[in-house]
Amino acid sequence: MEFCKKCGGILIPKKVGGKTVFVCRNCGKKSDGGIGIIISEKVKSEDNIKTIEQRKEELPTTTESACPKCGNREAFWWMQQTRSIDEPPTRFYKCTKCGYTWREYS
Repeated sequence: MEFCKKCGGILIPKKVGGKTVFVCRNCGKKSDGGIGIIISEKVKSEDNIKTIEQRKEELPTTTESACPKCGNREAFWWMQQTRSIDEPPTRFYKCTKCGYTWREYS
């Protein structure tokens, strides 16, 4: 993090014409470089993200809950934190027969 030599404000990067300059948030003074900061961006690859359909072989199965749509007693299940952290997670089920998905709150 760099600071403006004029007023002490934080310098933020801004693209001006294809060149990156640093601009003070307070006074607007520009610094064209020489600060020694390298700006980079890391992009998360979508290859590592799998949908439920792609993960079915990896998910556990249960016979505790019957499918509300077809009555099948076997379903894949997984848990996700859908509410605030002080609330219990939500358990999701996907029927192995018809593919219907439902949830159960703890």
